[in-house]
Amino acid sequence: MKSRADIVRQRVIENQIFMMRGHKVMLSVHLAELYGVETRALNQAVKRNTKRFPPDFMFKLNQAEFSSLKSQFVTSSWGGLRRGRPYAFTE
Repeated sequence: MKSRADIVRQRVIENQIFMMRGHKVMLSVHLAELYGVETRALNQAVKRNTKRFPPDFMFKLNQAEFSSLKSQFVTSSWGGLRRGRPYAFTE
């Protein structure tokens, strides 16, 4: 039986999964948080090892997707204002 903390954590993760381009994705900021690393470190590690992943494993949000996310979240629960568009990670 799952503990209350496990159920809450599962719901938090489920709320960080979005549908984009026909894929269920997590933004780099959420995935990094899940793994306990900085977003910058996660992105760098994946870019250094791109041959280990399928081509559709990661993509950068286009401006329309980025704007849509910003308009969906009044608070900055998805990562707030950024210099560049975030990456989305598929399965």
